[in-house]
Amino acid sequence: RGPGLFALISLHIGHTLVLMRKFDALEMLELVERYEVTMSHIVPTVFYRLLALDQAERARYKHDSLRHILHAAAPCPTHIKQAMIDWWGPVLWEYYGSTEGGGTVMRPELWESHLGSVGEPWPNVRLRITDEHRKELPVGDEGTIWISNGTSFEYRGDPNKTAANWDGEWFTVGDIGYLDDESFLYLCDRRADLIISGGVNVYPAEVEGRLLQHPAVTDAAVFGVDDPSWGQSVVAVVELKQGEQVHADDLREFCKESLTAYKVPKQVIFAGTLPRTDIGKVRKNDLRDTYFPSVGDKRA
Repeated sequence: RGPGLFALISLHIGHTLVLMRKFDALEMLELVERYEVTMSHIVPTVFYRLLALDQAERARYKHDSLRHILHAAAPCPTHIKQAMIDWWGPVLWEYYGSTEGGGTVMRPELWESHLGSVGEPWPNVRLRITDEHRKELPVGDEGTIWISNGTSFEYRGDPNKTAANWDGEWFTVGDIGYLDDESFLYLCDRRADLIISGGVNVYPAEVEGRLLQHPAVTDAAVFGVDDPSWGQSVVAVVELKQGEQVHADDLREFCKESLTAYKVPKQVIFAGTLPRTDIGKVRKNDLRDTYFPSVGDKRA
């Protein structure tokens, strides 16, 4: 996928590739210094792990060789990205796309004037935002993201999914976002991850971003579970920094400081390490299976 494609391109044009069998924050910093790495393609989880290192560990290695750090695959909280820019400088290039196609790019020099955006359309790409009836929405309204880029694809063996994801020249992968008046895209979350609690939309990425602002939290995954009163209730599974301790109620109070009440997790569960795919995406289905094998089982 993304990292592999960029690695192959680099290999074909004669660049040296530095590969890690398994991600380790300190090892990455050591490799960047040793090989004077100029470019990397990573996911926001890597930022979380790097920022969890203490200042002495960060200062031990040089990183001035870095020129382009590409990141994608998940929404990146604004405070996390800003912390990385403060550390590494204006080398972060964010983009939005998928296996089906893309997309947008956010250049470093434009990010501060469009905080939270995943960028503007690539050349020859058009974006639109629609409601559930595929009616185009005005600037600033959240809805389904559709892309027109001249490509064509189908899902193997699944004509129904193919038909559902195409509308003439436009396709969608089910992500939710909105456009500003300069056509910069802001990503809310995937529709599949959307939580509807009491008839109101809750985007897990927003709640996760708030939890990650807590000094004791190194990672967080938020999802919805069935609730007889609310339809769904918000659950957070949290990974704490090594040596840190905090009570679930403290994290809920922390969320209340900047989130409306219906977005605050009803339950907070502490986990040693969040399960992730090889490219860093949280396996939320694994978390549901672990903590909620059936409705009503295992409450925090």
